[in-house]
Amino acid sequence: MKYTFGTAVIAAAAMTMGTAALAFECAVSETSMDKPDGFPERALTMIVPYGPAGGSGQVAGAMAEAVTALTGVAINRDHKPGGSGTVGTTAYMTAPADGYNVLEHIDDASSAHALDSSMVNPAEDLIPLVISQVTFSQVYIRANEDRYTDWPSFVEWVKAQDGKATIANVSKEGSMERVTMKFITDATGMEIQQISFDKGAPRYGALLGGQVDALFEQPGDVRNFLDAGEFKPILTVFDERPGVFSDVPTHREMGMDFDPLLRFRGFYVHADAPADRVKWLQWAFQRGYCEDSYQAFNESKFMTVIDSYRDTDGARELINQSVAQYRDVYMAMGLDVK
Repeated sequence: MKYTFGTAVIAAAAMTMGTAALAFECAVSETSMDKPDGFPERALTMIVPYGPAGGSGQVAGAMAEAVTALTGVAINRDHKPGGSGTVGTTAYMTAPADGYNVLEHIDDASSAHALDSSMVNPAEDLIPLVISQVTFSQVYIRANEDRYTDWPSFVEWVKAQDGKATIANVSKEGSMERVTMKFITDATGMEIQQISFDKGAPRYGALLGGQVDALFEQPGDVRNFLDAGEFKPILTVFDERPGVFSDVPTHREMGMDFDPLLRFRGFYVHADAPADRVKWLQWAFQRGYCEDSYQAFNESKFMTVIDSYRDTDGARELINQSVAQYRDVYMAMGLDVK
């Protein structure tokens, strides 16, 4: 089955979820802002701690395009994948804190700080410019798969494989994806090998090529495969069914009683950057979210199904809540929380 959805359907889904994402009225009404002392006089650099093909690479490209169209300032993207975001974060924190360097990052930064408080705190060591995507996760199989066709038959098949079944996932232990898969396996009693990939493209290719039996991912990141009828979602990790996936059961419907962890992506600047430059960057990135090109991108990636926008204060609140949630989860898992 192909999951190709028009704007009207997605808008209806947003309202069904109790949000008004597509009726969004931009909180940043100013369409222009004076540059502080001429800043920026040259291109910005955006460090992206993940590869260009995955969700982070895609959102970085879309936001850079929107901000450049708005301001006329070029943004050079520097992808530094590795260590589930730690390589790029380390590189960013050693770059000059002059406002010319910005960082794209995801909730991995919050979970890393939750596990080890010496790691970068994205709500304090960084200033969130905007959170521009908030989404849920799903489990996918190939659409032409005949060994199992839905979640119950998948669980039954996995249990019969004596630990040899596989699912593609990210590599970092303690990440949102890994923690959620632990919740799922604990709740179902199934044993499945998680095959690690730091980059999105080989992760998706592993499912498409049959190297793994399933994939844990967010719907926007695999939209092309859904539209092409190559991937099929069999489980949604969310408290209710999004309208665009009304035929896919949630984890709660399948008897799993845990609070879903959400993926969120956003843009940051070093906390030591000059305050007037930070203010301009906040305007540019928050207004960039409002640009038609970025809104169209988010709609195409299922990112309007639940409210994706957080300004600086809202981002800090989301980050702090996530850090507390992850710490509770890690302590319950018996991990060494520092």
